[in-house]
Amino acid sequence: MKENYTQLYPNEQVALAVGDYAFSHSSKLPKHITEHHAWGVESQERANYMISPLQAQFQIWFAKAMGAKRVLEIGTFIGFSTLGWVEAVGPKGHVTALEYSAEYAAIAEETFAKNGIKNAEVIVGDARESIKNLVETLKEPYDLIFIDADKTSYPTYLSLILSLSPPSSTSVRLLKKDGIILADNILRRGLIADSSEANPWSDAAKQKAERNWKGDPDKEALDAFNKALVGSERCDVFLMPLFDGLGMGRLLD
Repeated sequence: MKENYTQLYPNEQVALAVGDYAFSHSSKLPKHITEHHAWGVESQERANYMISPLQAQFQIWFAKAMGAKRVLEIGTFIGFSTLGWVEAVGPKGHVTALEYSAEYAAIAEETFAKNGIKNAEVIVGDARESIKNLVETLKEPYDLIFIDADKTSYPTYLSLILSLSPPSSTSVRLLKKDGIILADNILRRGLIADSSEANPWSDAAKQKAERNWKGDPDKEALDAFNKALVGSERCDVFLMPLFDGLGMGRLLD
């Protein structure tokens, strides 16, 4: 349906102007969050692992709107998005961040300490195992789970979230009923929807070679995640085609 294709951005100049306008007309990020992002851009080789400041604005607004007080973040990097969740849940809330890299986790923890943040913890290790261990000690479920880690594990993370949040369980589940799953990068610069030469990010456009992404484990996993999320009878789903694609699922039972 043509109504699905609202053309806000006829060219790159307008797209940049719209992004700047949206950022300046949304609630401002606290100074310590914007400063950490700026530091990350300047100092980190993989600064693109961070979400954008505009996405941080959205996530803070969204978490506040739903009244989230407990957030689990799968993949924290240097803690920029984690700072946003801490801002959203408030001093009486709690944020648990899972990070594979001890180096990145140390930066995040140092940032929390520098800013007097006491309600965020970082668990270092393979998130697939950390999640299993975490649920054994939980006293109450999470309100929101944000996935922004290794893309090949996205289907596994979703499977773990659902299996560890059984509707009839008498023990504490990982995600509460009506809790939210957010997954970042699920469109991967549009390549999941269109990897032809028309997409300048595609290998086909860059190398005039492959016309699809079959065989790319990251993109195959993201496509599998998207199909599994929308195909789950337990989830109410919306795929938001903003940022790098944000998958949103509400756990119904």
